[in-house]
Amino acid sequence: MRPGKTTAVGVQAALAGAKAVSPQIQIEFLDLGGLDLWSAALGRRNHDGSPVKDDFEPILPKLKDPQLAGLIIGSPAYYRTLSAQCKLFLERCAVLREPKLLLADKVVGVLAVGGYRNGGQEMVIEQIQAVMLCHEAIIVGGKPRAHQGATLWNAADDDVTRDTLGMESAAKLGARVADAVLKLAAATR
Repeated sequence: MRPGKTTAVGVQAALAGAKAVSPQIQIEFLDLGGLDLWSAALGRRNHDGSPVKDDFEPILPKLKDPQLAGLIIGSPAYYRTLSAQCKLFLERCAVLREPKLLLADKVVGVLAVGGYRNGGQEMVIEQIQAVMLCHEAIIVGGKPRAHQGATLWNAADDDVTRDTLGMESAAKLGARVADAVLKLAAATR
């Protein structure tokens, strides 16, 4: 994943859609592109023998925060599958399963960006959703045109903002995540 590129733009559009629902919605953007999620996962060690800390360390407290109510996860579609970076992020989230499922009942929406209109985005969305179901997260899609999640098309110019259908699906996904978060919060008061 490349920092600040098409997937990041799509997630930011979804977050803007979420924020537009209510001033109660607080958002934080996290771009996995360019982050080192590999060093600790590979068991690398410092010169003194201590485990290397990588960029997942500062992310983990945010995911453990009880105030976290929802997530929007995005990935580029590479050969009809999610990026290695997104897969590693999801695998590193395994620590959130024991001893308690910390992502259970969190609302999750997913988006994917492909190099073609039908470039495997829906398959990527399903793969991410399957992982999040193992966390017992509440999976939502968007409104019409984004039923499963948001699908964006990068027409080889790294400007997904020209994909009006995709950007609309991202905004609708964000709005759906925010709406579900607010409804869930109201029901548990």
